[in-house]
Amino acid sequence: MPGQSTPLSRKGDIRYRDVMRYLDPKVLSKISNLELLARLVVEGFLVGLHKSPYHGFSVEFSAYRQYMQGDDLKFVDWKIWGRTDELYVKLFTEETNLRSYILLDTSASMGYGDGVTKYQYGIYLAAAMSYLMLMQKDAVGVATFDTEIHNITPPKSRWDHLFHILKILDSLKVGKRTKFSSCLHMLAERFRKRGLVVVISDFFDDREEIVQALKHFRYYGHEVIMFQVFTPDEVELPFPGQIMFEDLETTERLLTIPSAIQADYKKNFSEHQRLLKRDCQNNLIDFVTVTTKDSLGIALAEYLAKRKRAM
Repeated sequence: MPGQSTPLSRKGDIRYRDVMRYLDPKVLSKISNLELLARLVVEGFLVGLHKSPYHGFSVEFSAYRQYMQGDDLKFVDWKIWGRTDELYVKLFTEETNLRSYILLDTSASMGYGDGVTKYQYGIYLAAAMSYLMLMQKDAVGVATFDTEIHNITPPKSRWDHLFHILKILDSLKVGKRTKFSSCLHMLAERFRKRGLVVVISDFFDDREEIVQALKHFRYYGHEVIMFQVFTPDEVELPFPGQIMFEDLETTERLLTIPSAIQADYKKNFSEHQRLLKRDCQNNLIDFVTVTTKDSLGIALAEYLAKRKRAM
């Protein structure tokens, strides 16, 4: 019937599953082209917002909406149609909506991971988020840090700026020890114009120093969202037998039996997370935890929810 949506065909179901798989970090690790990766992640995410809603989120994406009868076909995104059998219309705004800053931790601890490291997940997320921000007509800038700040790129809303950001992300290497607090304080002084600050890190540092550094951005009126990236192993400590652990930043080693310390480890880990979350809530900072096996759609949905509140 006219105006009534129809279910996807078998061909469409296959295309839907195909595009959605690009939210899986393990699949993304096989893609070497970062521009292609970012586009596939965002396309998969947009389809997912309509076909497989992320429970708990209420988000809207202002640069696209589903086609309605009478819309001008010249604004249809035929690439998305080719992947999903669904019609989406591009929306346009006359000016930049929001200034965003993506701050990515590239310290040595981020290099840990089985299959996909925290560092790789952070790059995928930063690339996809930059792509999504520019589709929203937002200005986006990027900075990376370990013991010092690297690659400071001021926010711009031009599409050619994306290629500059992706080139930086594509050339990154895991760095040295973390000086989280001092780096973020310096970045807060560098980025004073009010906007949205996105920090991607494992946040392996002193809790009070982390919060004080993030509060520095709040002092200048920024909205702040932090994405804490872990591996599942760091949450559960599931290793059998006797294991030699090595700190990636200090090279300090510890020989232990994980099963003997697992209960205390998980208790201390949970308490640290509880206190960090409490401190962030008290300072109106959004705190999101993801693992390297989680769909990137979860993080992107949280970003859009934060962006909607920040506007």
